[in-house]
Amino acid sequence: MLLKDTKFLEVRKMYSTDSKVRLIDFIMIAFGCGMYTFGFVMINISNNLAEGGVTGISLITRYWLHIDPAFTTLAINIPLIVIGYKYLGKKALIYTVYGTVSLSIFIWLWQRLPFAIDIHHDLFIAGILAGVLGGIGSGIVYRFGGTTGGADIVARILEKKQGIAMGRTLLVLDCIVLTASLSYVDIRRMMYTLLASYVFSKIVNFTLEGAYTARGVIIMSNEYEKITKDIMDILERGVSHLQATGAYSNEPRQAIYCVVSPSELMALKHIVAKYDEKAFVSVLTVNEVFGEGFSYSIPRKGIFKLKK
Repeated sequence: MLLKDTKFLEVRKMYSTDSKVRLIDFIMIAFGCGMYTFGFVMINISNNLAEGGVTGISLITRYWLHIDPAFTTLAINIPLIVIGYKYLGKKALIYTVYGTVSLSIFIWLWQRLPFAIDIHHDLFIAGILAGVLGGIGSGIVYRFGGTTGGADIVARILEKKQGIAMGRTLLVLDCIVLTASLSYVDIRRMMYTLLASYVFSKIVNFTLEGAYTARGVIIMSNEYEKITKDIMDILERGVSHLQATGAYSNEPRQAIYCVVSPSELMALKHIVAKYDEKAFVSVLTVNEVFGEGFSYSIPRKGIFKLKK
């Protein structure tokens, strides 16, 4: 899929350091492949939208040679896996073979179901749905250390042998496949394919990062003790003091760092303004957070305390 984000590469590298194979990984990889291929068959194929990577090549061969994409994806992936097996590692190899086979099986299965999603040929809706279903499915596969082979293997080989970043290789390969897809789709459908690709990349990010984002806040103020006390008492959030030195004044200062939920951010700003309206506050987006106060022992009364 064009515009494929490289965050899944970080997830896969994390899994490569752990050689333990888990049953839950196989279950979720199969589920992710099933969701991705459902969108691929019911949306992309049904509405004649293109696709990047090996699945995109399978659509080209389907149009010109009338070959089932289920067989094409498997036929392309098998030699790629054989060539790149030494670059994958044992666990990654097992998951890649499993993901590749699951992909082909589900493509074959969905094409033979006696129903289709009727969106009245609305290509805008088709593009959105293709991106959402494909993004969720692929995100689940990547989150559990899997891959569907194809361009991922080529990208890994080039990274190992030539030092070329995998994200760059994936983007170039997708661009080549989509350009070739213009042989059977018009510009209008290609634009909706790009829409699907954009949505896909955003949904993959969301799936990998988790639904619970937060805000990291750095506060520079001479009233750091009072601000810290209110954050801990009212918002019931943990606070860290960081040693800092002003570059202009060369004087040591205390910086406050804390992580809050988006709904608590305004309350935090009120606390800071209460003691120091000239405080320097930097708000950072934290893509995922877990631990006390977020994934367990979540405070529920902080904002109400502030209003008293």
